[in-house]
Amino acid sequence: SGVQHLLEIAEVAAETTWVTRRPPVFREGPFGEVQGRAAVALVEERVRRGLPPQSVVSVTGLPMTEAMARAREKGILDRLPMFERITPDGVAWADGRHVEADTILWATGFRAAIDHLAPLRLRERGGGIAVEGTRAVRDPRVHLVGYGPSASTVGANRAGRAAVHEIQELLGATDDTRRSAEKVAVGR
Repeated sequence: SGVQHLLEIAEVAAETTWVTRRPPVFREGPFGEVQGRAAVALVEERVRRGLPPQSVVSVTGLPMTEAMARAREKGILDRLPMFERITPDGVAWADGRHVEADTILWATGFRAAIDHLAPLRLRERGGGIAVEGTRAVRDPRVHLVGYGPSASTVGANRAGRAAVHEIQELLGATDDTRRSAEKVAVGR
């Protein structure tokens, strides 16, 4: 999404600077259902082992669209490494480089924000939360939709439906009570 924002902003801004923590990996060529399933499976394997998930994009790479190819040709996708500090008029690097900036758009990506769950002691030795589907292995009452392989639009939609069915089963919901289940907390 950060690249999508950059492409749109570059159309109206006097100047843009693209900064990332790691060099981006672009993927050229088709990306179909088979490749998508393989990418999600790689992320799913990490969370099954209790490791922190990687984003789906870290596995798939960024798709090189026609718009991105044009932006690369124009120099819009010339990436700089992450700056060291924000200054009153822009950003600066340890090597003395400085870029003036009126606005900083900080696209955080699909980062798992799970620190608030620390009291539940769900983390494994690897630092992540082991999940089966969306259910935390250490506490089946906790479902993490948008964590690991479900951290994509398609994945989250599927995972959300699956989580609802599992929660309904956990609560012993019948068809008559599915819509009025009690004591379910939803956090974001």
